[in-house]
Amino acid sequence: MKILHTADWHLGHRLHDQSQLAEQSLFLSWIEKYIIAQSIDVLLISGDIFDTGSPSNQSLELYYSFLVKLKATTCKSIIITGGNHDSPGTLNAPKHILNALSIKVIGKATENIEDEVFEIEINGEKVIVAAVPYLRDGDIRRAVAGESFDELTDKYKKALINHYSLCAKQCKAINTNKAPVIAMGHLFAIGGSVSDSEQNIYVGTLGHIGAADFPTYFDYVALGHLHRPQIVDENSKIRYSGSPNILSFSEIDYDKKIIVLTIEDTKIKETKEVVVPRFRAFYRLKGTIKECIDKFPSIISNTYQLTPWVEIVLNETNTVNTEDLKKAAEKYSFDILKIALKNQRKIKGIEELLENTKSIKELVPTEVFKLKCKEMDIDLKERPQIWDAFNEVLQLVKNQ
Repeated sequence: MKILHTADWHLGHRLHDQSQLAEQSLFLSWIEKYIIAQSIDVLLISGDIFDTGSPSNQSLELYYSFLVKLKATTCKSIIITGGNHDSPGTLNAPKHILNALSIKVIGKATENIEDEVFEIEINGEKVIVAAVPYLRDGDIRRAVAGESFDELTDKYKKALINHYSLCAKQCKAINTNKAPVIAMGHLFAIGGSVSDSEQNIYVGTLGHIGAADFPTYFDYVALGHLHRPQIVDENSKIRYSGSPNILSFSEIDYDKKIIVLTIEDTKIKETKEVVVPRFRAFYRLKGTIKECIDKFPSIISNTYQLTPWVEIVLNETNTVNTEDLKKAAEKYSFDILKIALKNQRKIKGIEELLENTKSIKELVPTEVFKLKCKEMDIDLKERPQIWDAFNEVLQLVKNQ
């Protein structure tokens, strides 16, 4: 049996307000062909299928078309769990119809833990999967009025660990043939490495668990949430597949991957990382205006022929006129998505921020909150409970 682990598709994501529909379509086409060529039996998607809780019709079309196409492949079982960017209602709405296609969807924590555990049998091999979605505080912990932040954090972490322990117990109860057991999850595990694209995903202190907090009964933990493919805390059984497409220029220096598990004789015999093609060429240029212009001829597309996207970081300390840069770029077939100053003053006041912002979409709520706290002489390092409370409220608003 071959099992493919992926996550964080973020269908509908826009990079500096530019649609990434083309890359997303190419990825889904590529992974469909990979599933066929490699005879993949099971597909696990560990959350953040969509970039927003209200995905566009285009994003929904990509998602459902892909799932229907897999019906004609070797992939006979698909398990999809919700992430913090996903709307549980949107994911769960068609779950009964998708179930007829052997597609299991767990958009949010279920009332009965049995509903999150599945036994899959293909070609004489079995696997048990604990399909744990993104666990929201309100889904797994009873709120108590007047709780301090430390109490909330401790109780949520305990509830998180308890949820996985209950899943492991249920897996063990139905595992009569000593089949391998896989847990899915969408969370931040201590020891994970974060990229810039996750800054809008709160990675604070609430509910962090480490590799040692997962039950040892699990033979593999298929995680989503962090966009860099990685092993957690040197435990090769606990892995993030990472996002398949580049979601930030900070991600251009490493490969995007999926993970393929091979099960033979009731054991996971192989865990293989597979590099996902780069469907668009990304460039980050650094130097003076002249040095960056001199590099323009080297910016070329790749075999997928999408327009290259460029970020330019100028070695300047003060505001400079970038018109020469933009004019020189007109002769080439690439788009400059962002121009920044390497030594630019990092902290701006809110008024200055608003003056230099072309669109409300450019404002990041966390940055605005930090600036407001600075203006009010609130030190978030000394009072982390304020920062955590803000982010908890922000996540609740985003998930409405």
